[in-house]
Amino acid sequence: MKHIFFVKFRLLTQRRQSFITIVIKEQRRSFKLTTFFAGLSGRLFFRGAKKMEKAYLILADGTFFEGTSIGAQGETIGETVFTTGMTGYIETLTDPSYFGQIVTQTFPLIGNYGLIPTDFESKKSWVSGYIVRELCDQPSNFRCDATLDSFLKAQNIIGICGIDTRALTKKLRESGVMNGMIISGELPAVNEALLKKISSYKIEQAVETVSTKERESQHSGKEKHIILWDFGAKANIQRELEKRGCNVTVVPCDTTADQILAMNPDGIMLSNGPGDPADNVGIIQEIRKICDYNREIAGSSPAMTN
Repeated sequence: MKHIFFVKFRLLTQRRQSFITIVIKEQRRSFKLTTFFAGLSGRLFFRGAKKMEKAYLILADGTFFEGTSIGAQGETIGETVFTTGMTGYIETLTDPSYFGQIVTQTFPLIGNYGLIPTDFESKKSWVSGYIVRELCDQPSNFRCDATLDSFLKAQNIIGICGIDTRALTKKLRESGVMNGMIISGELPAVNEALLKKISSYKIEQAVETVSTKERESQHSGKEKHIILWDFGAKANIQRELEKRGCNVTVVPCDTTADQILAMNPDGIMLSNGPGDPADNVGIIQEIRKICDYNREIAGSSPAMTN
């Protein structure tokens, strides 16, 4: 006999358990069954017994938020920032610009389309920590390879979910970037010594860490030759240049102006990158030399040329 299954999801927040309601229709008869979480494959398994580890976000001003641990466990310190994208969390996590930062997603549900490696902006994640309101652990997308939580664990990224990200975002918007710590397990004593440890954190050697270490060329016989000066470039920059008919050569951040000019490029692209541009004194000097040669320069790091 042919069976038709209709699945309707209903999320309940009582005691941190997720339930669904399954409605099974067979001809004109209807049965209703309420059970614990059901996998997308239709197999039922129990989730309520899973122990959820506590985690805490502690800001440099002494404010702290209690939530649930996601990703790796331990503790991490970084600059606490927020991003407002409704989608694109994979691109955010793999964007080198977020090196040394604890990233907060303001959109309330993150992870609903899982992990899609073809959307990566670099080969790994560079964030120091990750904050979401709610983490989806049953993604639905035909390109999905894994859950977001499994990616965070594999990349050793410590995260927290279940906190009031709206309140956190308002605080960061009003006070500016603030250092913070994510710690899983028990809440430590929020005393002067801990807050001093958090406040003293500073992002260092950011561009040198994320930049490519070797020159990479993609020559396909196209007309224009563009140098992409990598200070933490997203992969999409190169893709878009190639779409526009350019041969792209990616060079490390410590490449000199003379080395770049020796390649006789038609244009030079300065990439995005992490940290404070003012920290990169040597790079700025090389960019000024390029400007003196009056070559076409474009980029997402305008402070580098000031």
